[in-house]
Amino acid sequence: MINDLIEYFKNKKVLILGFGREGQSTYKIIRKYLKNQKIYIADQKEDLQTASKILENDNNVEIICGENYLENLNDYDIIMKSPGISFAKIDTEKYANKIKSQLELLLEFFNVFTIGITGTKGKSTTSSLIYNVLKKQNVNCMLLGNIGIPAFDYIEKLQEDMVIVLEMSSHQLEYMKLSPNIAILLNIYEEHLDHYKSFEEYAKAKCNIFKYQKASDYFLYNIDNETINKLVKDVNGKEYKVSFNGKQGSNIYLKKDKVYFNNKFIYNKNEPRNLIGDYNLNNIMFVLGVSEILNLNLNKTIKIISEFKTLEHRLELVGKFDDVIYYDNSIGTVPMATIGAIEALKDVNTLIIGGMDRGLDYAEFIKYLNNSNIKNIICMPKTGHDIAKEINPEKVYIVNTLEEAVETAKKVTEKNRICLLSPTAASYGFFKNFEEKGNLYQKLVKQSNKGTELLS
Repeated sequence: MINDLIEYFKNKKVLILGFGREGQSTYKIIRKYLKNQKIYIADQKEDLQTASKILENDNNVEIICGENYLENLNDYDIIMKSPGISFAKIDTEKYANKIKSQLELLLEFFNVFTIGITGTKGKSTTSSLIYNVLKKQNVNCMLLGNIGIPAFDYIEKLQEDMVIVLEMSSHQLEYMKLSPNIAILLNIYEEHLDHYKSFEEYAKAKCNIFKYQKASDYFLYNIDNETINKLVKDVNGKEYKVSFNGKQGSNIYLKKDKVYFNNKFIYNKNEPRNLIGDYNLNNIMFVLGVSEILNLNLNKTIKIISEFKTLEHRLELVGKFDDVIYYDNSIGTVPMATIGAIEALKDVNTLIIGGMDRGLDYAEFIKYLNNSNIKNIICMPKTGHDIAKEINPEKVYIVNTLEEAVETAKKVTEKNRICLLSPTAASYGFFKNFEEKGNLYQKLVKQSNKGTELLS
């Protein structure tokens, strides 16, 4: 299988666009097999060759750096685009067919069964849970994609009998012309508006996960989501409609605390689980659907679901310090994610919000906060400061740093109640990513309560 991929690159003018983790992964695999082929690399960062040790002894590389790194893209045969590169400000129509990703080439050249998961929120948890269900039922499987593992790091280990679980972001799907064997579309909300020309473009990118499926493939999607309902047309794969609200015509649905698959009872929502909240139950419904489609052992699947621990920074319990319970939901970068976290925890007394402004509409979120029982809303820049202007001032605390936010939370949160970090905005501009923000929050919580017993 690897030979077909290398033949695809051979004697082609290949541009690696973006030289972060995935770009470096692409470089390594091409250079390993095509030792003398010239490779082109473009990145906004200056002086890339000095910064990157893996390039220092390679004289057969041409590097384009700086502000003009996106110029002359039509000069190449293949453009290996890293997910973080935005084309929002340029017209790619002339060379869109040349833009490729690691995941698309995996689907094209490797004869493996693939399960792809996308959605504005929930894709990491759902992907990881599906992978665990497969692995613990002795399926030869691997988890790759947006979860932080570049596909090319592991393609030499792929075997034909494998099932590959792929977490797929909109950035990875944007130019794809192939779809996985099982496609899962969890939800679509406003997000990444700094990366796309419009919300419609972002939503359409998500839909590439099912657009190119064959009749033998499967497509599971959330029919409760209005945006998805508008965009799901001309489906080639077998449709499985998932409804948390028990909508008529759905294949996997919740009715009176019970989940059904094609009208067969398969799961009680009151089963013990670490993944609390309705939005996690919705994710679980998709996992149960995959389990049934693949004819896995249902009882084993339910046991694996009950034992699965939440991923880092996704409604993660930091601990109970000085009788205040702290949760980290730094992955919550859109209003629906924060609302879902609040409703899952049920007893949030203090909420910490704020991050980079990407042009999201916060009108409904502001209304929700004003009508909620949350007593303390700690607002960090930039979005937090903007939202604060529209919230009941008796609830608002304005801060400029996460350090100030944690100190304020310690002072104002009622005993035996919850302080939740859920930014409702991106971390970029203030932090490298949501992980860095969440890690600092946890560190600050523990430092500010030094000497206090960790009770939970």
